Amino acid sequence: MKKILITTAIDYVNGDPHIGHALEKIQADVLARKHRQLGDDVYFISGTDENSLKNVQSAEKAGMEIKSYVDLNYSKFSRMKDSLELTYDDFIRTTEERHIVGAQKLWELCRHDIYKKKYGGLYCVGCEEFYKEEDLVDGLCPEHKKAPEYVEEENYFFKLTDYSDRIREAIEKDEIRIVPSVRKNEILSFINSGLQDFCISRSHERAKGWGIDVPGDKSQKIWVWFDALANYITALGFGSDKQDKFDNFWLSPEARQVHVIGKGITRFHAIYWPAMLMSAGLPLPKTIFSHGYITVDGHKISKSLGNVVDPFELGEKYGSEAVRYFLLAEIPALGDGDFSDEKFKKRYNSDLVKGLGNLFARTLAMVERAEFKDFKITPNEFTIKEVEETKKKYDDNFYIFNETLKTVWELISSCDKYIEQEKPWAINDIKKKKEIFSNLLYCLKNISELIEPFLPKTAEKMKQDLSENNGIFNVKKGEPLFPIISEKKI
Repeated sequence: MKKILITTAIDYVNGDPHIGHALEKIQADVLARKHRQLGDDVYFISGTDENSLKNVQSAEKAGMEIKSYVDLNYSKFSRMKDSLELTYDDFIRTTEERHIVGAQKLWELCRHDIYKKKYGGLYCVGCEEFYKEEDLVDGLCPEHKKAPEYVEEENYFFKLTDYSDRIREAIEKDEIRIVPSVRKNEILSFINSGLQDFCISRSHERAKGWGIDVPGDKSQKIWVWFDALANYITALGFGSDKQDKFDNFWLSPEARQVHVIGKGITRFHAIYWPAMLMSAGLPLPKTIFSHGYITVDGHKISKSLGNVVDPFELGEKYGSEAVRYFLLAEIPALGDGDFSDEKFKKRYNSDLVKGLGNLFARTLAMVERAEFKDFKITPNEFTIKEVEETKKKYDDNFYIFNETLKTVWELISSCDKYIEQEKPWAINDIKKKKEIFSNLLYCLKNISELIEPFLPKTAEKMKQDLSENNGIFNVKKGEPLFPIISEKKI
């Protein structure tokens, strides 16, 4: 049994959750469910990043007190757990006392690498980061396409330059494994271009008094990224009297940590975070899984364009399983993908209704009509081999969720072809008929296990209707796995 820590990025609460937030949380949930299925000891964490300057500005714009504003939006993000069938073991807020204490302890452990100086630079509030002019694109932040503001003040800095070689070596040797490899190469290129010490505080005035105090200096607030990255260990009890989870899932040599994050924040997780941990004398995370972005009808998600897709609304219309399936099957796990109503409808009808749903309903109906109840399935060697080959491809590509699901749906398609080829409804030979149904039920049983991390409710429904015990099936056809949705509704 392995000890697996799975984390998502914690979200800024300066707005409502959108479909991009849902993608990351679902991907991480699939990993958590898969490792639990394997019998691993899993701890799955998500949360909200509440000490950002952008949260302060959004609260002011809304005419609300900052705490009331972040409390309101925190509740929206935490609601995704039930709406999308997520299995978090913990959901941390960076305004919680346990996090504040842990973040300040991490600062203290890094104090030997921290110094104070006056500095002026271009600051993007959206990224919460200083930029060099050469890193801008036409004078704009490459991530948010907005001109950064010039900020000049006295702040604390972290000696990142002292850790360049150690970080590079850890990444090159896959001590920190970055997936996909293109992100690894980007990070190595960034390191080789020359790292600079980075600012890790902001003035109390610029922060409007919001955030975590720098230990021993209340005139400064801890920079939001130094604060936020600490959540991966503060949620485990780091800095408190109860550190058993921190011991098990971070300090233990057997523990594996997987950070699931968007490509835009890979640098923070692959460079700044390891440097902070090295400075504090703490182990490094094992894996950084960097996913791409979702566009909507070919455009970047933007409030100004009015193309923000609400994951709650989508789930209420079509069901959480349909949302999970679309995001996992349609959006490349390691790249960018696009959402549109048309694509959603196509995936739902072709893959779920006419694919898995139809195969399952059709097979169970044929078995019921034949009145083959309580019979032991005996699949032939060809079917067993086909299922085993599917499982191997599935395991080999598991992180690439869209390819993994494609592999499962190839088995579904194979079953459909098998039915059309054998035409069991036209066969009178009971032995032959049982053989056909044995092969189909064997495939469906394995399909239900393969889709369980992706579509947990569907897998559970399949298991209930198949009602298998030690290879003996008592089939009972229930409600359709996926109800037909009219085109007007979609």
